[in-house]
Parts: sequence; structure tokens; C-alpha cells
Amino acid sequence: MPLIIIDPTPLFDNNVNPFLSKLHPYPFEKLRQLFAGVTPNPSLREIKLSIGEPQHETPAFIKEALSAGLGGLSNYPTTLGVPALRRAISAWLERRYGLAGIDPETQVIPVNGSREALFAFTQTVIDPSSGHRPLVVSPNPFYQIYEGAAYLAGADLRFLNTLPENDYAFAYDSLSDEEWRRVQLFFVCSPGNPTGKVLDLDDWRTLFALSDKYGFIIASDECYSEIFFDEAKPPLGCLQAATLLGRSFERLVMFSSLSKRSNVPGMRSGFVAGDAVILKAFLLYRTYHGCAMSPAIQAASITAWNDDAHVLENRRQYREKFAAVTPLLSGVLGTSMPDAGFYLWARVERQSPVPDSADTCFARALVADYNVVVLPGSFLARETGGINPGAGFVRIALVAPLAECLEAADRIQQFVSKL
Repeated sequence: MPLIIIDPTPLFDNNVNPFLSKLHPYPFEKLRQLFAGVTPNPSLREIKLSIGEPQHETPAFIKEALSAGLGGLSNYPTTLGVPALRRAISAWLERRYGLAGIDPETQVIPVNGSREALFAFTQTVIDPSSGHRPLVVSPNPFYQIYEGAAYLAGADLRFLNTLPENDYAFAYDSLSDEEWRRVQLFFVCSPGNPTGKVLDLDDWRTLFALSDKYGFIIASDECYSEIFFDEAKPPLGCLQAATLLGRSFERLVMFSSLSKRSNVPGMRSGFVAGDAVILKAFLLYRTYHGCAMSPAIQAASITAWNDDAHVLENRRQYREKFAAVTPLLSGVLGTSMPDAGFYLWARVERQSPVPDSADTCFARALVADYNVVVLPGSFLARETGGINPGAGFVRIALVAPLAECLEAADRIQQFVSKL
């Protein structure tokens, strides 16, 4: 199969923000280009495991709360959100992470999903007048918003490869002392997208020490934190880690969302929490940015954050899928149970005669022969240190119903057996 080249042509002329020219096409646009000219097997219906969009049913009580809150459409919302929502979020943080004294007035801000907040937060905290070009550090592979937010804030990016050979740990020593001194923001994703890696207390201890030494802010993206497989071992959160280590929340902000937790990706509802001084500046930015949450969405969000029973049921469904599908795919691909999240990060390079394009060739042939859509890992990473750490992997999102996931696994087994 020929090497697939993604069109790098600039999208804009010189009459727009020049930093836009640094942005890559989004992974799903790259996927669309990759599949151009491919005719999926017409005898099989499509099973899409490429996008991380929850497909479990939205709980009825959340829909009812949304409907009951429609009266709020006659009012402009405030940027800070209603007190009842901030109290519900604070109470959830205390309940989920064993925290105490989270101040809903100063340490919590509701946001329109973590994606919006991650982008806006970066614009708030990057200081281009610091005397040198700011640096933002990101894991690699990574959630693409980190890159776009950094570039559009006028910062440079440094990627830290996270590889299975090193248990997906950050390669901190790949940055020089001079580079560390330029770092203003460090993105963490725990549980990781796409690897599912969860940072433990020692990981946080190391990162906190670097933040203390160099003064950078930590933005911890924890939107997958409520999808895990052992009820006795929920993923450790950044605020929880700081508390366990006897630290304050200085230079530390977490991002969370209802999308995965409560199966409401269309609501666009989440929050940021942590350093009150930073959040005060973020609130000012958001006041001008114009991103207040709809009153109806706030009403439904209060109901969702106050209920944990539906989250238990959600996790049960994911556990069932992972228990059924992982053994099937681990037998033909290089994959295993993640720490958390709803992705399998599967090595496919051994299935291809062209290792450098194994993931794209695999995904293209799979959709052509068996009409199963997965996402090439190279689309989620950038070449750093001479390698693209996503190349040779595919991301498989187990978001479809169990029967569909099992059918997809069976098709992948058949596909691999013929390679």
C-alpha cells in the first residue's frame, strides 16, 4: 500500500493571525483525507471506534432537569455561574477526592466543557512580555487543543514523548535547564488520552518539585477520571495529590467535565478548580471572552454533579466492554487494559510491511475491508527526538454498545488474520 501523505497546504493568507499557520489539521480532518478514495465494504455496516464520543444513553433525570431549567433562557447568565452549581461542584470534589474546604466562591469556575476551558486558560496565563518566548510543555501523544492553545497564545511548544517502554512516563530530562526556565505552562492529561496512563503520587511529587523550581503552572486535564475499572482504586487527581503531599493549590488548576462522566457531550459542561489567584485572572478573561454557561445547562449540571449512581452504572458498562473486548484484541494486536479511560492504545506496526506508516495503512485497509473506523496514532502526536510516538499505534474508542464493540473486535481479528 502506498504511503499516505496528508495535505500540508496552509489554510489562510496573510490577512489573519499568523499563528494560525502553525496549526495542523485536526485528527478527524486527517482521517477524512486518509480515507479519500476508499470504498468501505458495502456488505458490512460501519462501526466507528475513532472518536471519543460517549454513546451510552444520557440519563433521563438529566434531560428532565435540562427541560425544567428552560425558564432560565429569559436571563443572561453570569460568567461565574450560579452559586448552587459551584456548591455542587465543590461538594463533588470533596466527595470524590476526599478534599476539605473547597471554596465555591474562589476555587471553582463552571466552564463550557474542558476543551473550551483549556484553550481559554492558556490565553490567560501565557505572558509574552516575559523577556523570552514562553514555552508550553505537552505530553506526546496529546489532546490537540493543547497545541492550538499554545501556539495561538504566542508560545512555543515542547513535547515530552510518552512511550510504552517507559510506562508512558514523562521524559523530563529531554528538556535543558534553559528550556525549563522558559516554561510557563505544563499540560498533564491523567488519565491519558490516548494511553490511559494515570499519574501516581510519585509522578506528582516530581512534577510539583519542577513547578516549585521553575515557577510554571500545571494544567491537569482530568476529563477521563470517572471511567475506571476498580471501584476501590479511582484515579488520583492533582488536587488530591497536592493535599496528600501537604501542599497548597498554588500554580495548580484541574479541568473536568460531565461529557464522559455523565454521557452528555452535547451539554458542554465542566469546571476548573484550584489556585484561587489564577482563577481570579481566568474569570476576568472569561468575562470579556463571553463564555458564560446557559442557565438551562447550569440547572442540568447541578443535577448531574449531585448524583453518583448513574456514574456507577456508566462504569459498569465500560468494565463489561473492556473485559470482553481486550482479551480478543490483545491476542492479535499489541494492547492491554489501560489504567483508566475508554481507549485501547494498540500497537499495529508488526502488522504492516511499511512500519513508518503502519497505523495509517492499518486504518485505511481496515475500513476498506471490514468497515471499522479507528484513529491512527500518528495523527495524535508530533515527531520529537527523531520519532513520532504515536506512529505504529491506533486508538480504539470502546464507546459503542457492547454488541458493536464485540462485532468490531471480531472483524479486526479476521482482518489481522489475513495480513
